[in-house]
Amino acid sequence: MNKPGEIRVIVLALIRDGDRIFVSEGYDPAKQSTFYRALGGGVEFGEHSYDALQREFQEEIQAELTNIRYLTCIENLFIFNGKQGHEIIQLYQCDFADSKFYQIDSITFSETPERKHRALWVEISKFASGELRLVPEVFFQYL
Repeated sequence: MNKPGEIRVIVLALIRDGDRIFVSEGYDPAKQSTFYRALGGGVEFGEHSYDALQREFQEEIQAELTNIRYLTCIENLFIFNGKQGHEIIQLYQCDFADSKFYQIDSITFSETPERKHRALWVEISKFASGELRLVPEVFFQYL
């Protein structure tokens, strides 16, 4: 999460399999609502976003990516847990190198020892209907 007044540069992966996408599940305690976002993470100083994407997938779910293609840059202003956030998102489209990732229902991973997350496949129609919330909403333009 951002420090107050900080703009965070992150990289996210749009991984699609037919009518579903691979996302991470999050929860906002202030809004008491669950949301979903593409998997990825922070870009470190001196690191190219392409390299950060591959590193994050290795660290979080031990996955290699292939067919990596740059899509766009998204500026995301949001409120999370009652605090203003500001991200610059480098968005890539890619595939899993190992087909086993297309067979799984979900994976639990840890960003930090106290913060566990779940990544899973979700049908795009559940986001389109409003049943589930995908963030940032501008992400729909690339599905």
